[in-house]
Amino acid sequence: MELILRAYNLKLKHTFTISRESIDFQPSLIVELKSDGFSGFGEATSNPYYKTTVPVMMQDLEKIRPLIESTENETPEAFWTKIYPFLKHDMFALCALDLAYNDWYARKKGKKLYELWGYSPDKNPMTDYTIGIASIEKMVSKMQELPWPIYKIKLGTQEDIAIVKELRKHTDAIFRIDANCGWGVEETINNAVELKKLGVEFLEQPMKADDWEAHKEVYKHSVLPVIADESCIIEEDVAKCHNYFHGVNVKLVKCGGLTPGKRMIEEAKKLGLKTMVGCMTESTVGISAIAHLLPQLDYVDMDGALLLAQDIATGVTIKNGVISYSELNGTGVTLI
Repeated sequence: MELILRAYNLKLKHTFTISRESIDFQPSLIVELKSDGFSGFGEATSNPYYKTTVPVMMQDLEKIRPLIESTENETPEAFWTKIYPFLKHDMFALCALDLAYNDWYARKKGKKLYELWGYSPDKNPMTDYTIGIASIEKMVSKMQELPWPIYKIKLGTQEDIAIVKELRKHTDAIFRIDANCGWGVEETINNAVELKKLGVEFLEQPMKADDWEAHKEVYKHSVLPVIADESCIIEEDVAKCHNYFHGVNVKLVKCGGLTPGKRMIEEAKKLGLKTMVGCMTESTVGISAIAHLLPQLDYVDMDGALLLAQDIATGVTIKNGVISYSELNGTGVTLI
């Protein structure tokens, strides 16, 4: 098996701002695994909040190149278990590798990934489209630029309710709110009342990740469901979120890929939690991998590639929130 690493700097259509940072470019690592006439592709982006960079991911993968390239016909689960001890400090690199291996393995089996897993895509949820923090006028303009049935609105400003009131004047779409740890307890509980009147479906991670007393208080008193994001990173976190959140947002880069992501979703469902998968600002490589989990999800946020000025791959396509799979096997990705 041959390991190929490619670094990209993905240009965004607009400056993307959340409660803690703004970016115009998104560094990203693409991993290709090649063997037996098939190639599989995976992706992970850099992320300052999680102290992850593309050069570090590449170094960590280079260190275990012989282990990766000596792999023959293992299941994705066995491959992940073998690699995990060497990359447990770098889940983003593990994710990119795991996505590539799952893609390669399904292509070799002659199936789309969701087919290999025995999933039916008949009731797949639609994806939201994210409106990053900006002036109210700019946020309205971004929304009007791409009419969509569901918007995720990034908040964490001094005028959050005013923003949503103004956006509501311009669309009947469903709203989801992501404050990225930017609110306090009273603020969350009070905002939820106003936001519910404005057609908001749920709140995502309104408070700091490790403030479990605050999460419990909001869980008890919020009139809107609350979905964990920064509080749910790895497999062990799903059980912790039970009775503190109404659902969990699994990010493949944070948990180490599709293999553990699938397990997290299965556990969340057993606990009665709503299931969601979110993206970073990935290209169609990472977004196409997420698409194969759709049959297991209540909600999905997989608009990363739509935020790019120029994509680097083809794969799944998204139109008006609806995701369509590629004709190709595996995750369906081809690099441009």
